[in-house]
Amino acid sequence: MTTFDDREKDFENRFKHDEELRFKVIARRNRLLGLWAAQRMGLAADAAEAYARSVVDAEFEPGGDSAVAAKVCADLAAKGQSCTPAQLQFELDHFAATAKQQIMTE
Repeated sequence: MTTFDDREKDFENRFKHDEELRFKVIARRNRLLGLWAAQRMGLAADAAEAYARSVVDAEFEPGGDSAVAAKVCADLAAKGQSCTPAQLQFELDHFAATAKQQIMTE
């Protein structure tokens, strides 16, 4: 192998690692957001976990983060809870930082 081959392989490995980390952070962020929303909606433990899983799954819908935000806001509104885009963005940012910290310390 040449130095260029080694560099290419290292770059590919780093890219793979970064993408796996990004995926884990987004999934954990969405789970935390789902648990937060479930608490605001007054859901019990099992229902809260199921709701959090549905929020994680919403990331795979067309729109990604927008689909997650739309789902959570619609569900909160259906339960009579307020949901502003600014508040939701704040929570997404907060939970993203929390998720990254949790994953990095595992």
